[in-house]
Amino acid sequence: MLDGIDFEPVFFAPFVSSVMTVEASWVDYNGFLSAASHGLLFDRAVDEAVFLVGLAALDPRPRTTGFQTTESHQRFLRELRAGHEVRVTLRLINYDERRVHLFQELHHAREGWTAATREQMATHVDAVSRRSTPFPDEVLERLALMRAAHGALPEPDGLGRRVDMPVRLS
Repeated sequence: MLDGIDFEPVFFAPFVSSVMTVEASWVDYNGFLSAASHGLLFDRAVDEAVFLVGLAALDPRPRTTGFQTTESHQRFLRELRAGHEVRVTLRLINYDERRVHLFQELHHAREGWTAATREQMATHVDAVSRRSTPFPDEVLERLALMRAAHGALPEPDGLGRRVDMPVRLS
C-alpha cells in the first residue's frame, strides 16, 4: 500500500501514456506544436508513470515531495499539428536514491511515427525545503522493478546524444 492506495503496478516496457490530443492553443505561428508544448506532453506522461512507483503525481492531495528537472535534451523529429492524437513512451534508464534518468518518445497515436524525444534527469525534492531528498524505500523497490523491465529493451536511438555543431574549416 502506497499513499493509501493498495495496488501492485505492472511495469510495461516501455511505459505508454494515455492518448493526449494536441490543442489548438499549443501550436506556434507556423501551425506546429511549440517546443514548450512538447515539454508539457512529456511532463504529463511522467506524471502518469511516477504514479506507478508510488509518487502519486496524479493524487489531488497536497504533496510533500516532487520532481525537479535538472537536465533535459529534446530532439524534434517530425511536426505535429492541432488535433493530432499522441502518446508518450517512457523508459527508466537509471536511478539512484534521489534521481531518475528517463528517456521519452512522443509518438503520433494512430500512425506510430516518432515526433520528438526527450532525455531527462530529474531529482526528488522536498516541497518545503526545496532540497533534494531520498526516495522512500518502497519507491526505490518499485524503481528497481521498473528498471529491470525497461533494462531488457535495446538502447533507444538518441540516448546520450550531445548538442554539437562541428566546426567547419574552410
